[in-house]
Amino acid sequence: MKKGKVVIFSAPSGSGKSTLVHFLMDKDPSFGFSVSATSRPPRGEEKHGVDYFFFTPDEFRARIAADEFVEYEEVYPGRFYGTLKSQVEHQLEQQNILFDVDVKGGCSLKKYYGERALFIFVQAPSIEVLRERLVRRGDTSMEEIEKRVGKAEYEMTFSKFADRVIVNDNLDNAKRELMLVVEKFLNE
Repeated sequence: MKKGKVVIFSAPSGSGKSTLVHFLMDKDPSFGFSVSATSRPPRGEEKHGVDYFFFTPDEFRARIAADEFVEYEEVYPGRFYGTLKSQVEHQLEQQNILFDVDVKGGCSLKKYYGERALFIFVQAPSIEVLRERLVRRGDTSMEEIEKRVGKAEYEMTFSKFADRVIVNDNLDNAKRELMLVVEKFLNE
């Protein structure tokens, strides 16, 4: 069976990455979603195995030691995110996969999958807009928002490693651009 292709989304928090990922999932049924693992607690109605695989920091470290990840990153002290090898390989046998990962994870996945992957970096128009979006979400403490905003400038330097940068200053335009880029990649 022909293996699927990989589309990797990465961006600083608040860029609109998840909105674009969900839009693409709704528009193109050929994609499955790669569910990332994390050591952070669930937010709101998030469910284990659906939104993320939730592990304690110690469980996550044990899985790192067992070489169970395609990529992983300690984004903040004790706050891990990663992609489980077993889940990805199984899915790729059946379908294309979307990844929604941090910027270092995006670079690692692109390196791992090479030409089989399209790395899309989603960027807010400015740091100020990014902060406003995080505040409006209402699910993150001000302390956490300031951490994320402080990290966003650094994360934006990773856009140069992406195959395509989409500036999400107008959601409808970003959606149109996304569909054109992904359709071209899938047809290559």
